[in-house]
Amino acid sequence: VQLQASGGGLVQAGGSLRLSCAASGRTFSSSTMAWFRQAPGKEREFVAASTWGVSSTFYADSVKGRFAISRDNAGSTWYLQMNTLKSEDTGVYYCAGHSNGDIRRDYIYWGQGTQVTVSS
Repeated sequence: VQLQASGGGLVQAGGSLRLSCAASGRTFSSSTMAWFRQAPGKEREFVAASTWGVSSTFYADSVKGRFAISRDNAGSTWYLQMNTLKSEDTGVYYCAGHSNGDIRRDYIYWGQGTQVTVSS
């Protein structure tokens, strides 16, 4: 199973980016999918998650109202739409799939990360 994150880049503050995570080897239609990020010198932190079944989304307080997580029906790709970006959103963004515990922390599968840099 591989997760491939893409869509990162350099953007000015106030701009937008859309990250994608493509899964191969299995689908995640019945799994929770999520995004995390790690800023330089800081620990990795939860950003957003999308659960299966009764579909629900969860966000870190720092991104609520600005970011949106979504997924395709096949469960093979999920996205993170990031709007009104701030310099503090800079970091490496990781996608994760299939939570085996706390959806804000515990995942079995992880992508390799994509760099997002927001210039002020």
